[in-house]
Amino acid sequence: MDLKESCPSVSIPSSDEHREKKKRFTVYKVLVSVGRNEWFVFRRYAEFDKLYNTLKKQFPTMNLKIPAKRIFGDNFDPDFIKQRRAGLNEFIQNLVRQPELCNHPDVRAFLQMDNPKHQSDPSEDEDERSSRKLNSTSQNINLGPSGNPHAKPTDFDFLKVIGKGSFGKVLLAKRKLDGKYYAVKVLQKKIVLNRKEQKHIMAERNVLLKNVKHPFLVGLHYSFQTTEKLYFVLDFVNGGELFFHLQRERSFPEHRARFYAAEIASALGYLHSINIVYRDLKPENILLDSLGHVVLTDFGLCKEGIASSDTTATFCGTPEYLAPEVIKKQPYDNTVDWWCLGAVLYEMLYGLGIWKQTESTVGPDDIGNFDAVFTEEMVPYSVCVSSDYSIVNASVLEADDAFVGFSYAPPSEDMFS
Repeated sequence: MDLKESCPSVSIPSSDEHREKKKRFTVYKVLVSVGRNEWFVFRRYAEFDKLYNTLKKQFPTMNLKIPAKRIFGDNFDPDFIKQRRAGLNEFIQNLVRQPELCNHPDVRAFLQMDNPKHQSDPSEDEDERSSRKLNSTSQNINLGPSGNPHAKPTDFDFLKVIGKGSFGKVLLAKRKLDGKYYAVKVLQKKIVLNRKEQKHIMAERNVLLKNVKHPFLVGLHYSFQTTEKLYFVLDFVNGGELFFHLQRERSFPEHRARFYAAEIASALGYLHSINIVYRDLKPENILLDSLGHVVLTDFGLCKEGIASSDTTATFCGTPEYLAPEVIKKQPYDNTVDWWCLGAVLYEMLYGLGIWKQTESTVGPDDIGNFDAVFTEEMVPYSVCVSSDYSIVNASVLEADDAFVGFSYAPPSEDMFS
C-alpha cells in the first residue's frame, strides 16, 4: 500500500527520560501504522509545540489543542508526564482524523510518513536503534509451518528483557488481542545470516514446535519476521531458573530433588523418543512454572535425527555437566543426557557440582582418570531410593560397581516412585 493513499493510525504508548550534555528531557514514543507498515518516531514536547503553532497559523479555524507549557513545578513528575502524554496523544489523534491535516507536509515529516526505511518495532531499545546499520538485510528466512504471515511486532506490548544471547534477546510480552503473556525470542536476522546459522536456528525451531506436546518442555506457538528480525513466540515460564533457587537454598531435600529429576527424565525421554539429543542440561536451562513443575528451555545445542543406535561427535555443552565420552571427544549417543541428569541431581542434593569437591581440585580436564566400563544395565533400584542421599553416592573419579551403566542407560521407571 502507498503510504500517501491513507491517513495513518497513531498513538503514544510510552515516554522515556533522556540526558544530553547534562540536560534532562522527556521523549515521547509515537507509534505510526499504515496497513502493515509500522514504525516508531521519537519526539520531544518542543517538536509537538512547533508543529502545533505551524498548523494553527495555517488552519486558524480548526479546533487544535496541545497541553500548555509548564512554567512552574517539576516537568519530570510522573503524573504530569502521564497527563501531558495523554494530551499529546489526543492532539495527534485529531490530526490524523482529518485528511487535510494528515497529508500536510509538516505532519508527514513529523510522523516520518515518507521515510519507511526508519521503521522500527516495539521490541527495539535505544541502543539498537542508534546502532542500526543502513545496509540491513531484507532476505527472508523460511519459517516453515510455524510461520504466521499476519503477525507483527505491534501485536504485543513488550514489557522487559528476560534473557540475552549472541543472536538477540528474549522479551516478556503481552499479546494485545487476548492479554496472554509470552516469552518472545527476537533474533537479529543479519547476525544469523552472516554467521551462517540458519540451519541451527531452524533446528531449534523444529524442536520447539515438537515441544508443545510435552508439559515439561518450552514450546513454540508461532513465529514471524520483519525485514531485520526473527520472532519466536514461546511459552512464558514465570517461576525462575532452577539455578536461582539452588543458589538461594544451597541444596534441596531428597524428595524435592527426586521430584525435579523425575520430570526432567520425562522430558529427556520424550526428546529421545523423537530422536533428539538435548546435550545442554544444566540448572540454568531448567525453569520452574507457577505450580513448581520443571520446564526445560534453550534448545540451541539439540541434535535431531539421533536414534537410540546412532552416534554423533560434536563437542558442545557446558564442561561441568559433560559426559566423559564427550570430553574425550569420542562418538556418543543420546544417553549422554542421562549423565547430565546425574550431574544436575548431584548438585541439587549436595549444593556442589560433581567437579567442585571440597577436598579436591580436580576438574573436567582430569576426566582421563575416570575410565569406568559402561554397560546397558539399568541403574540399581536400591541406589536410587534412599533416605541418606545414597541416590548419588559415588565420586566421578572412581568406578563404582553400583553405578555401572549410569551414563549409558536411562533411569528405571520405578526410580522416582
